Amino acid sequence: MMEPISSLPGHKVSRKKAAEVHSLLKALISKREQEIAEIEQMVERYERRVRLEEQAYRAMSAFRKMFSGKKPDHHIAVEYIHYVKKPLEKARELRAEAAKYQEMLDGALPADLPELMG
Repeated sequence: MMEPISSLPGHKVSRKKAAEVHSLLKALISKREQEIAEIEQMVERYERRVRLEEQAYRAMSAFRKMFSGKKPDHHIAVEYIHYVKKPLEKARELRAEAAKYQEMLDGALPADLPELMG
């Protein structure tokens, strides 16, 4: 009746499940961090391209500027929203999700397996 917990048959199963949840959380955290890095890299490439386009336009003579079209400001604003603002919002959401997983990994939050799988 007073056997140690480690000798009970369910204890090994729960330890195994805890290890699975632990490895799952680590995998999810690393996946989210990789997605964040890819998003930030995409934003940096866009910003670098815009800077180079602007620099090339400024280097043109007045005569060439007359014949080359510059994007209207509202197009630039739409591009900024599409290529910078929305991806950075997505990265912020992914960071919050990774922080939640890290709290579960640290034991601050209970880890619900069905929630992680869904």
